[in-house]
Amino acid sequence: MKKLAIYGKGGIGKSTTVSNLSAALAMRGLKVMQIGCDPKADSTRNLTQGKNIPTVLDVLRQKDKIQLEDIVTVGDLEVLCVEAGGPVPGVGCAGRGIITAFEKLEELNAFKTFEPDIVIYDVLGDVVCGGFAMPIRGGYADNVCIVTSGEMMSLYAANNIAYAVKNFGKRGYASLKGLIFNAKNFENEDKLVNDAAREIETNVIYKIPRNPLIQIAEEDGKTVVCKFPESDMAKDYTRLSYLLFD
Repeated sequence: MKKLAIYGKGGIGKSTTVSNLSAALAMRGLKVMQIGCDPKADSTRNLTQGKNIPTVLDVLRQKDKIQLEDIVTVGDLEVLCVEAGGPVPGVGCAGRGIITAFEKLEELNAFKTFEPDIVIYDVLGDVVCGGFAMPIRGGYADNVCIVTSGEMMSLYAANNIAYAVKNFGKRGYASLKGLIFNAKNFENEDKLVNDAAREIETNVIYKIPRNPLIQIAEEDGKTVVCKFPESDMAKDYTRLSYLLFD
C-alpha cells in the first residue's frame, strides 16, 4: 500500500487535482482510497456526483458505535471516499478533528479491511500544525506533494509546507516528492514556480494546464477523468498518476 499526502493553500485547486488523480489511478485498475482532511469536507464531491458524504466527525456526533460503512462511501470508479470533517463552527479545533478521524479509521481497521493499493490524503495547507501535520508526522503518508500556482500566497504556503515536511523528514517521517504546478496562466508564472522549487530544493513534478473542462465537469459533480476520459486534460492527470505511482 502506497500513501501520499497532497497539501496546498485553500482555493489552489488541490481537491480538484486529488480527485482527478484518484480517478486516473482507478482507471488504471488500482484500488484507491481518498481521505479529505479539510473541515469543509468537499474533497470527494467530484467523485460522488457533487454530493457531500457523511464525515467521520459528524457520524461520531450522531452515533455511539459506528461501522466502516457509515464513514466510507464508494464513489465513481469504485474510489473509496472518506471525509474527516470539522468541528461545530466556533467550537473545537479542526486539527484535532483530523486526529480523531484518523484514530477512528485505525480503530476500525479501515486499511486492512479495504486493502487499498493507494491512499491519498487531501490536506489543507494554509496552516501546518497539529492535526493538519498528522499525515506527515503520524506515519500515515510515505511522501508529500504540494499543489501550487505562481501566485504569491500559494508559493508562500508551499514554502511553509516544505519546511514542515523537511523538519519531520529528519525524524524518519514522510519526505517531499515535489510540487504539482496547477497553472493560472499569467505572465512569468512558470519562472516563479521553477524559482520557488529551486529555493525549496525540490522539483516540479508536473504542470497541469488551465482548462475550461474542469469547471464543466465539476458543474456536473464529476472529475474530468470520468466526464471527459478522452480529453487532453484527462491525459494530463493520467500522466501525473504514472509520475507519482509508476
